Amino acid sequence: VQLQASGGGLVQAGGSLRLSCIASGSIFRGNHMGWYRQAPEKQREFVASIDTGDNTNYADSVKGRFTISRDNGANTVYLQMDSLKPEDTAVYYCNAFRQAADTKSVWYLGSWGRGTQVTVSS
Repeated sequence: VQLQASGGGLVQAGGSLRLSCIASGSIFRGNHMGWYRQAPEKQREFVASIDTGDNTNYADSVKGRFTISRDNGANTVYLQMDSLKPEDTAVYYCNAFRQAADTKSVWYLGSWGRGTQVTVSS
């Protein structure tokens, strides 16, 4: 399996979830990893990313609440989600990506798969 996300579920507002994404070594090694989400009737959006040097980047909507990390030995990337809000409800996906240094263009290396559903009740 190229990418397999798990850990989603139903949680009340203010609660926490930890998502995991295990990737095949050929995709994980040497590449940046990111989490993305898609709410019903909305486009997929960026949530968080971590590069090979463990530098992280977050969407403004999740800064201070979500934490991305990676375990290179296990080819796994995690997303710790705290203080969850109903607007965080979405299907969450992970993927590996590369970015051009000059144009900052991004291209994804894996198929998106089914993701994992996160539902936050108010």
